[in-house]
Amino acid sequence: MIYPWQQASWQHLSARWQTLPHAVLLSGQQGIGKQVFAQHLAQTLLCEQPLAQQACQQCSGCHLFAQNSHPDYLFVTPEQDASSARKLAQIKVDTVREILAFAQLSSHQGGKRVVVISPAESLNIQAANALLKVLEEPPENVVFILISHHRDRLLPTVLSRLQIIAMPKPTPQEVQTYWQQQGLQADMAQLAFHAGSPLQQEDEAVSALREQWLHVLAKPRLLALLDFAHSFDQQKRPLAEALDWLYKWLVDAALAQQNVNALYYPQHQQALSQLPAYPTYLWQQLVEKLHDLMPFGHHTLNVKLQLEDICIDYLNLMTTKES
Repeated sequence: MIYPWQQASWQHLSARWQTLPHAVLLSGQQGIGKQVFAQHLAQTLLCEQPLAQQACQQCSGCHLFAQNSHPDYLFVTPEQDASSARKLAQIKVDTVREILAFAQLSSHQGGKRVVVISPAESLNIQAANALLKVLEEPPENVVFILISHHRDRLLPTVLSRLQIIAMPKPTPQEVQTYWQQQGLQADMAQLAFHAGSPLQQEDEAVSALREQWLHVLAKPRLLALLDFAHSFDQQKRPLAEALDWLYKWLVDAALAQQNVNALYYPQHQQALSQLPAYPTYLWQQLVEKLHDLMPFGHHTLNVKLQLEDICIDYLNLMTTKES
C-alpha cells in the first residue's frame, strides 16, 4: 500500500495507465516513501488480474511479489561497504550489465518485466552510460522505474529518456495524522531536521553526535571545535554528514538574525537567537566553501583536517564583529 499523501499521484498515474512509458523517474526528497510507491507500481504492473489499476493481491504474481521472489522483477540498489560509512555507495557497470541481461529475457509469467533502480544517482558514469543504451532502445514489455533523491545529479542524457513523476512531500498535518494512525510517537525535531520527510531513519548514535556538534556551534571555542573534529573522525562518519549539519545550522542562524523561526533546528531556537551578529560576507564565504566540499563528502580525503579547517572558519565567522 502507498502512503496517504501519495494517493493523488497514484490517481494521476492511473488515469494515464494505457499510455504508461517504458521508463519513469520518481523524483523527490529522501524519506517521503518513493520506494514504497515504486514497489506498488511494480506489483500492479506484474499483477495478472489488476482491478482498476490496483494489484489484486490474490494471483500467483502478487503472491510471488509479496515473497520477494517474482522472477520478472528486479530491484537494484548499491551495496554499502560495511567496513566504512565514508565510502560512496555506487551502482557499477557490472550491475547494469546484469540488468541488461535480465531485460533481454522472456517473461516467466507471460506479462511485463519490471526493473527498479534506487537511487538512480548512485549509478557511476560508466553504469549510467550503459543504462542509457537500453533506455534508448527498450526491450518490449520491460518497464524501468528509477528513484531519485537528487535528479540534478543524473546525466542529462539519461534524464531525457525518463518521464519524471514529482513525488509530493506530506504536509505537517498529513504527517501528524499518519503518526497517530500508526501509533508512532511524534518527533518534530527529527521532522524539521529532515525537511519534513517523515520516513527518514537515523541511528541514535548519529543523532547524539549531531547534538554534540550543535552544542559546540552554539558556543564556539577553538578547543571544543577541534575536539569535536577529532571525535567525528574517530567515529568514521563521512564528511558529508558534518557538512549537512553545519549548512542547516548556518541557514537557521541567518534566519535568527532576521528574527525568523528556525527551519531545521527549532529545538535550538534560543541558542540560535543568542548567536552574535556577524559579517554577511563571511557567512556567504563559509556556505560557498561547504557547497564546494559537498561533492567530496564521501571521498577518502582527510576528514579530520577538512573539518578542522571548517571549524576555524566558523569560529572566525562568530568572532568577527559586523562592521
